[in-house]
Amino acid sequence: MRPLIVIGRIPKIEFMRWHVPGFAISLALIVLTIGSFFTVGLNYGIDFVGGTLIEARTTDGPADLAGMRAKLNALHLGDASLQQFGGPNDVLIRLPQQAGGDPAQQKAVRAAREALGSNVEYRRVEVVGPSVGGELIRAGVLATVLALGAIMIYVWFRFEWQFGLGAMVSTLHDVVTMVGLFVIFQLEFNLTTLAAILTIAGYSINDTVVIYDRMRENMRKHRTMPFRDLIDLALNETLSRTILTVSTVTLSVLALLIFGGEVLRGFSIAMLWGTAIGTYSSLFVAAPLLYYIQPNRRAIAKEPEPATPGA
Repeated sequence: MRPLIVIGRIPKIEFMRWHVPGFAISLALIVLTIGSFFTVGLNYGIDFVGGTLIEARTTDGPADLAGMRAKLNALHLGDASLQQFGGPNDVLIRLPQQAGGDPAQQKAVRAAREALGSNVEYRRVEVVGPSVGGELIRAGVLATVLALGAIMIYVWFRFEWQFGLGAMVSTLHDVVTMVGLFVIFQLEFNLTTLAAILTIAGYSINDTVVIYDRMRENMRKHRTMPFRDLIDLALNETLSRTILTVSTVTLSVLALLIFGGEVLRGFSIAMLWGTAIGTYSSLFVAAPLLYYIQPNRRAIAKEPEPATPGA
């Protein structure tokens, strides 16, 4: 497999020279995430904690958030949250979970509509019960754990156990730091955020597998090259591909962030951060880890070269 070159020539960047600071940055991010998670916690959206989400638009001019908040507070439905998004007429209203289950929640929605008047157009109303939210949390955690386990098993069988371990640690690093972004900045964590995390896990492992495949190929071609130099060579040979991939994904996600509206904002932010941290972890976590848990180079060197297309 020939290197894909789009930046003129294969660079000679000494990535391994910076792997120790890279490990330190990753460790600091993980410690900060864990500490913030247990002290501050996630800002769970209605998908997980239950409640009502109302997307509304005023038809008589820009929305008066203070006036609308006063009307809702007069109903004593709990601490209602109002947020402007998109245009000046668009408002996102969150009502907390009401005691009494779904009937009470539906009653609260009707009361809120009556209080806000006829000059409000309702574009979306979502009601989620607390039991459904709890089930979604458990299902989300299970899905993430199973995805990480499947990734490790795949890379283990595709390469060797050292590669599988490196890929799992790198992907887990990406997932934890993505959660950390939402904890530290108290962004709403909902189902679309969870979908972004699983998407980034797939993106990250794809990037890591490409680098690992090039490393294994170079182990056959350069049997006496020092392993540190071999890692740098593989990272430089795949750098063009990495730049192309991250640029394409970033442009697509920026379009979602700018034009996708409030519903896709959390997903877009998670994807942007995940793309950056996934690329970083492939270069400064997944590849350098193999320097400390080196695979059996002799066994890999004896493997037959893969057949080239058309040969």
